[in-house]
This record gives sequence, structure tokens and C-alpha cells, in this order.
Amino acid sequence: MCVTLEQFRFCIFIVMTPQSSVSSTDLKQLASQLTGDFYDDNTMRTLYATDASAYREMPLAVAIPKTLEDIKTLLAFAAGKQISLIPRTAGTSLAGQVVGSGIIVDTSRHFTKILEINPEERYVIVEPGVIRDELNMALKPYGLYFGPETSTANRAMIGGMVGNNSCGSNSVVYGSTREHLLEVKAILADGSDVTFGTESPEAFKSKVPASAVSLADKIYAKTFEILSNPANQHEIRKEFPKRSVERRNTGYALDMLLETEPFTPAGEDQEVVPFNMCKLIAGSEGTLCFLTEIKLNIIPLPPTTQGLLCAHFTSIDEALRATILALKYKPQAVELIDNYVLECAATNKEQKANAFFVQNTASGEYPAILVVDLSRETKEEVEALAQALEADFRQAAMGYHFPLLFGDDTKKIWTLRKAGLGLLSNLPGDEKAVAVIEDTAVDVFDQPQYIIEFNDILKKHGMSAVHYAHAGSGELHLRPIINLKTREGHEQFRTIAEEIATLVKKFQGSLSGEHGDGRLRGEFIPQMVGQHNYELFKELKRTWDPHNILNPGKIVDTPPMDTFLRYEADHETPEFKTYFRYPDQTVLQHAEQCNGSGDCRKTEMSGGTMCPSFMVTRNEKDTTRARANILREMLTNSPKENRFDNKEIKEVYDLCLACKGCKGECPSNVDVAKLKMEFLQHYHDEHGVPMRSWLVGNFTKLTGLASYVPWAYNMIFKNAPLRKIANQVVGFHPERTMPLLHDTTLVSWYKKRRKSSFTSDKKVYLFCDEFTNYNDVEIGKKAVQVLEKLGYEVIIPKHGPSGRPQLSKGLLKDAKKIAEENVRLLKDVISYDTPLIGLEPSAILTFRDEYPDLVDEDLVEDAKKLAMNALQFDEFISREIELKHISKNSFSKEKRLIKLHGHCQQKAISSMVPTKRMLSLPENYTVQLIPSGCCGMAGSFGYEKEHYDISMKIGELVLFPTVRKQAEDVIIAAPGTSCRHQIHDGTGRKALHPAEILFEALV
Repeated sequence: MCVTLEQFRFCIFIVMTPQSSVSSTDLKQLASQLTGDFYDDNTMRTLYATDASAYREMPLAVAIPKTLEDIKTLLAFAAGKQISLIPRTAGTSLAGQVVGSGIIVDTSRHFTKILEINPEERYVIVEPGVIRDELNMALKPYGLYFGPETSTANRAMIGGMVGNNSCGSNSVVYGSTREHLLEVKAILADGSDVTFGTESPEAFKSKVPASAVSLADKIYAKTFEILSNPANQHEIRKEFPKRSVERRNTGYALDMLLETEPFTPAGEDQEVVPFNMCKLIAGSEGTLCFLTEIKLNIIPLPPTTQGLLCAHFTSIDEALRATILALKYKPQAVELIDNYVLECAATNKEQKANAFFVQNTASGEYPAILVVDLSRETKEEVEALAQALEADFRQAAMGYHFPLLFGDDTKKIWTLRKAGLGLLSNLPGDEKAVAVIEDTAVDVFDQPQYIIEFNDILKKHGMSAVHYAHAGSGELHLRPIINLKTREGHEQFRTIAEEIATLVKKFQGSLSGEHGDGRLRGEFIPQMVGQHNYELFKELKRTWDPHNILNPGKIVDTPPMDTFLRYEADHETPEFKTYFRYPDQTVLQHAEQCNGSGDCRKTEMSGGTMCPSFMVTRNEKDTTRARANILREMLTNSPKENRFDNKEIKEVYDLCLACKGCKGECPSNVDVAKLKMEFLQHYHDEHGVPMRSWLVGNFTKLTGLASYVPWAYNMIFKNAPLRKIANQVVGFHPERTMPLLHDTTLVSWYKKRRKSSFTSDKKVYLFCDEFTNYNDVEIGKKAVQVLEKLGYEVIIPKHGPSGRPQLSKGLLKDAKKIAEENVRLLKDVISYDTPLIGLEPSAILTFRDEYPDLVDEDLVEDAKKLAMNALQFDEFISREIELKHISKNSFSKEKRLIKLHGHCQQKAISSMVPTKRMLSLPENYTVQLIPSGCCGMAGSFGYEKEHYDISMKIGELVLFPTVRKQAEDVIIAAPGTSCRHQIHDGTGRKALHPAEILFEALV
């Protein structure tokens, strides 16, 4: 029988990898010995089977250790059972570093303490689960900073940054994590504790005993044996990437250790570099030891005035040649954004706004942009440097547009640049920009020619690539467009990797610059550093990890790079009949847009809405990423006819608030709220609609009936004992108060006053949503009166409810009927000049968000037209202010401070800018946005008995504490009815709708 090279490589990997003989009883016994959590269920294993790479491998179990003893228990178990442990923090690895068949050990939940900040000696000691950006928040009051900054810095954890030796955009100044790693405390493979740090030659030699006994002794002895050997020294210096390549991160950093004393004494032009084993640990991907404490060098904060020269070029080659000129000005960073990234940005609401500064070429094409960070202490210094650099560019006939941006605009540019990875997942269909040779680094002077030859290789194969990131460091993230669902795609994946590896070696570059070797590049390490040096790596690994339990299959003895891929070649999936439309893609492809970059793992400290449940639980299961992953897994592999009918999906989606934060903030545009609604309807099709969901979905009908006897309804829900009983009957939490009914409806009030109401040539149509009609009638009255006072005739047209309650519970069949009725009733009435205005964001925004993808095909164009002219009250007033139709003269000159909490769906689909502009109409009103995400209520979610506690904890993240701090005369504003209710229940304060505030300001 013939064996292919791929099969042979795979067999070698299987032989080298610890094989599991672990029973469920063994796992239960292990779980009982841990103080942290332990999962061996299919759901959690599935969620940890992937990271941000192209790889997927089902782990044996997932452990969430809480103590050092938990880690030692896991190590002992792994050694005894010959299984592997895979250390993991945020799980944003791009090369498959944190996938494997053993036990995933996730330290991101409990190992999150900053243990010591020493500003005098400029160091900080942290646990591996500390987030990079949050570390810098803690250091800022001291005027200090941890330099390396990855694009994932708002969720990337220090343990992972050490494991990958992360760099980031500012590495031209700050280098990599390795340069800042002073000392680590770790647990070795045998469970022994060890500390590695800077050592003098004498101290190092004292740790190399004549006969090594402990594992630490053996590690020092092996290191000395390898690096003191002249033949090894020659091979390392000959085969490793050349030293001018600063981002050389291929394999274990023996070349770095070799340049320290006692192996390389100081020369005339070379300062003494003391030995520090941390140089080897950085970039070792958790294959050598388990880090528990990390001591980092910290530096003074960057210059106070950030100025970004955003130089526009007609080609990538021109931009790369210009990079060499830019480096003469000692910039903080030189980053490339290519035309593909800008094209993708145009399809993402948040990033389109961030790309405001882009000016296309004379032929109308997107440019290649070089973002040159010229930060200095004063604006004058920045401007002088920018003028000089622009003059150099123009003299060299490079570039055509050179905007210089300051202040908040710089944040928008960096957000756009950092979103590159996620944006590239927006490509519709199965072809994606794939991470395969995205981490190559060469000498910056070689970079233009390298990229020319790189693109020649792709062109030969009929392919193209995305180019972005660290031009100033000689490392562009280059992603070819490949369909990894096909056999041809798998072949392209390997072919491109092989040919580019050869090209990188030609330029004496590094195949891995900052993303690590992992599963993706480990196979090519012998080619990159030579077989002799690769054998040294294997010796090191065997010494540090005798039983091969620490993240095996990474760096050495890796499986073939085209095995264990997330997508099986030519795997057939059925066509899914869905209730929503997914333009230019299927529901599965929409879920697959999630590339695992983990933007949804940021915490409340970084701001934003996504993802509120994760911010509270810190559980991977409660991330947006997890929800996309579980749906992808079940739709791809479930044996059921209705592949949505899986309890695993239901479990993972349980804490999704459907807040829409992901639609606005996920750079991959994954709308998990939409996916949840879709799933729920299919699940209801199999199991029926639960009673509570039916009650919530029929809110309008039931409240309409109750509105005939509002006194009876209110008598029950104003009385705490009766309310608690009623709540428990329907499945709501007894402590949750209920919205009361008004003694009339808004429609009834409107009809009674209609004959005597104001008339005008300027007409607007008010969408009287179900919440305003029954509960928030006073808000509706005041909105009508404000509009009339400002000269607009208000008409409530014939229409149905919004359908929001039905949508929230996945009753899409009912919601579809409502949507189609409203489109038919309003399509010939609503226009730009006669817009539809709504007061409740979640109701009026259904016209823009869900309706166009829900109605029948023959109504799509009508729904889209209607969506364009369906405005929130705030948006309409803001528009009229810009058109000079409304002036401040109609409003009070009193001084007031307003604290504004934004509605989640408003932030995702619209913006808080119109609300702020409207509330600033009274000239002495100061409006400040509360930096809160979701309030935690999210429709019925916060009422439900099993969700109430999570709901209140979400409120306690930012919103409640901020509201409680405000003086009594500060106005709390919230457009959303659920938000106002949550603020009341959580703080006792009454929040006002912006329309109420404007009404009170009328003169």
C-alpha cells in the first residue's frame, strides 16, 4: 500500500503525541480535586475546539483553574495519564496554538490580578490573565505604560502575549514582549516551582551542576550544553533569520540566548547582555512551562500629542518604498492599510465612519494608506515633522494626499487599522482572506522587493492577497483569498505556505513575526532554521517536558499544516430554509463570518456594548464568538433533519440578550441577535412555543385587553405581594417591578384632540408603538406637543404594532405578518418629506433592521424605501436642526447637566450623535454620554426569573454606579423604555426620554 507524504507526517505526529486512555470516571475524579470549574460536556469542548485560526480539534475537556494547586493537580493528572495540557487565555491565536486533543487550561477567568506596581524601579508583576489595555489603565496614574500593543489589546492577555512574543504596531519603538519580560514564576512539567530572571555569568554557571537532579537543574545543564558548543553556535548564527529582522520569532529563541553572557562576551561595539531564560520562554507558546506570574518592564507614557500622517499612495509598492523614508523621522509606528481593508470597511457601519479621511485615487480606486505616527510632546513639533516628511514624499514623487489628524480622529484610524482582521471576514461566500503566510517578517529594506516576489507567486496561482499592518517593522499581514471548504482550497493552503516559506528563507527573514508558529508554521521550522537547529529545539523540548504533556504539536513535531482544519474539504451541508434573508450568503455563511478574533471578549473597562453577558460571567460560552461557533458546528455536522434543533445551541444562546451590540461592534458584522431569532423559530417549530414566550410575544394583544381595565392591572402590579405572585406565575422574577398602564392610550388621547390639534404644511407621521401606546403615554403626548410647538403637524397613521416582542422571542412567523402589514400600510405614505417618527428605539428601528430581511420578496424594495425614512424622534429633530428648521430660540436658557445612556439597538443601527445634538439644542444644556454598554434589561430578558441576577449585574458594571453618583438636579436620560425601567429598579432614579426633556425645555 502506498502512503502519501501527508499521511506519513500525520502518523509521525500521532506517535509523538500523548494518547489518551482516560475514562469518564477519571475525569470526574479530577474535577472533584479542583477548586475551579471543569467541563467535559460536548458544548464546552466544542467551543474550545477552535481559536482565531483555521484549525479545529476537539479537546478532551476544559479546565478553569482557580489556584496554583489546581494547575499542579492538572499537571500531575496529565503526566499520570499521558495526556496533554493546552494553556489558553483569550484564545485569539492565529496559528492554532491553543487547539489540541488534551485538556484546555483556561486561565483567563481567575488569574487576572495585577500583583505589584513598582513605579520607582519601573516594573509590574501580573498574572497571565491580565488584559494588556487594562494593565495600562492601571499604570496610567503613575505615568507609566507597557509598550507592546497588539491589535487585540483590549482583550489580549499578558500570558498569551508572552507565549506568542507579541509585538504590535509600535514595535519600531518598543520592540516585542520579549524585550520587556524581566522575570517569570512558572510551574514546570513535573509540578515543581521555578523562577527565571536575569542572571550574571557566575549565577548562571552555579545553576549548571555536575550532575543534574531536579528538572530545573537539567534545563540549565541542557541550555549550557547546547549554547556553549561551537558547532551549535555556528549553525545558529548561520541559519536563523538575520539580526536586522527585529521580528524574528521562528521556533525557540536560541539565537537570542546565544547573544547573552556567558556565551557571547561584550565586545567593543556591543554592550553586555545578561543571561535570562525569559528570552526563550517568550514565544514558546506554552510548550515549556506553565506561567503563573510575569514581571514586566514598564516605561514612561508615549508623547502626549499624537499626530497621524495618513499618506495616500496609488500602490502598495509605492507605500513600502515610502516606508523607508518615513522611518528617518523616528515615528512611533508606520502601518499599512490596503485597498481591500478599505473596501471591507465600507460595508461595516462603525468602520465606514472611521474611514472618513480616505480620498480615492484619480481613477476612483481605494488607495494604499501609510499611517505614520509622528507623536511628540507638542502639536507644533508634530506639524513640523509632518510637513518635512510630506515634502520628502513629494520630492520622491510618492503619494498624492497627506491628511494629518489629531485628537479623537486618531482613535478612529487606529480602530480601523485594528479592525482589519475582522473586516476581512466580511467577504461574502466561502472565499476568505486566510491566515496562512500572514506573519512573515523581513528586513524593512528588503520589504518592497519581497512583496513584489510574494505577489508574483500568488499571481502564478491565480490568487491575490490582502496587505496590511506593520510596514515599519518589515512585517505585513498578507492574507491570500482561499476557499478552505474545498479540496482545491486545501491544496492552495499548503502550496502557498510552502512557496512563501522558501521565499522568506531566501530573504533570511522569519516565517513567524508575532503570531507564533503553532500548527500553521511548525512544519516549516526545519527549513527556516536548518535541520541541525531544529534537532536542538527537540532536545530542549524533551528536557523541559519529558512526557510531552505541555501543548504538544506546536513548534516541534507538529502535524501537517493542512490537517485538523476547521473545514473539511468538500463537506456537503444542506440548503437551509430560513425565515430571515441573509443577503449574498446563507445563514451558515453568516455564522462563519466569525473568525474568532474575540472582540466580544473585551470587558466593560474598554467600553462598548458587546458582549454584556460575557462582561459579567467571563465565561467563553457567553461570548458572541461562542454563539457563532456553536451554530456553525451544529449546522455543519448535526445528523438531524432540522439542524437548528440542538440543545447545545439553546444552551449557548441562553444568555444572549439580543442587544444588537455585535451587529454594530463586531468587525466581522456577525449579527448574533438575528441568528438567535432564527434559531428560536426553528426550535419552536420542533418543540412548540413555551408559555412565557407566547405571553411576551403577545404583549400587544394582552396589554390591549388590560387597557380596558387599567386600574385592575395596576392594582395587582403596584402591590408588591400580589406582583410577586403574578410574576412567579408567568416565570418572571418576583423582585422585578412591572411597567404600569396609563389610564388611557396614546391613540385614544390623539383621537380626542384631533379636531382641535395643530395643522401645518410640514407633516410628520408618528409610529405609535405598543410600549408608548399603553405604558409611556405621557412621553407620547409630550413628543406630539414638542413637534407641534416647532411647527409640525403630527399624524398617527393606520399601522400595526412593531413586532419587537415577537422578534425577541423568535416568533418570526408572527413578526413577518406584522412587518408585511406595516409595509403595505405605510409604503405609499412615508417619504423623506413626510417621515415616520418613533419614540421607542427598539420599535422604530425594526423598520430599518429586521423588516427588509423578513418580508416577502415582493415587498423588499418597499421595505427598504420605508426603512430609509423611519426615524427616531431624536434623529428627526437632529436632521431639522442641521437644515436650520429648528433653532435654539424655542428653548430655555437654563443651565442643566444631562447624563445620557444609549439604547443598544440605537447604538448598533443608528447613533447617539443625533440624541446628543438634540439635547444640546437648549444652549446651556450640557450632555454627557454615560460610557455604559447594555443596561441589562433587553426587553423581557431582565424580567425572566433565571436571568434577573445577570441582568442586574450587567447594570452594575457601569450604568448603575454612574447614575448613583449623580446629584439630584442632574437629568438622567434614556431613550429606551427597558433602559428607563432598569435604571429605576437598579438605582431608584427616574430616567427621562429625550422627548420629555425637550418638552420641559420649551419656552
